[in-house]
Amino acid sequence: MTTGFIANAPTSPAEGEITSSPFWPAISLTDLRETVRLDGTVTTARLTHTVIDAITSVNRDLAEWRSARQAEGHATLTAVPGELINNESAHLHSYRRAVYAMTRANLLERYTDYSATGDGVKGADAKVMSSDDLYRDARFAIRDVLGTTHNTVELI
Repeated sequence: MTTGFIANAPTSPAEGEITSSPFWPAISLTDLRETVRLDGTVTTARLTHTVIDAITSVNRDLAEWRSARQAEGHATLTAVPGELINNESAHLHSYRRAVYAMTRANLLERYTDYSATGDGVKGADAKVMSSDDLYRDARFAIRDVLGTTHNTVELI
């Protein structure tokens, strides 16, 4: 008999945030968990490590763009002129989307499933496809900040 009950590990109420250079916004671990639907099975230490990796990658991809905006006199991402959505810069939304998507993709790739059952192995292929989709979402978000298209065209 199955009860339909799925146990989710609790999360810490105040996990804090990850900061990088002063130009970029801090990433709230609590907000990230809620947005990408991570329960406490992913420990705070594991999440912190993965978020730092994602921030490093996104910041590296946006380094030239950031330098150009700082040369224009903009001290932070939120100070860069742009469209406002829900009273926040669209650049800010895109930056968070890139970091969140890359974090989730990294977790899906490295931790195929939380159990060692056959069901976890069977679902691995679908999860790899999902991580590819998340990496694509991160690239699209980075391109949104850069102001470039989502298309990549190569001549053969």
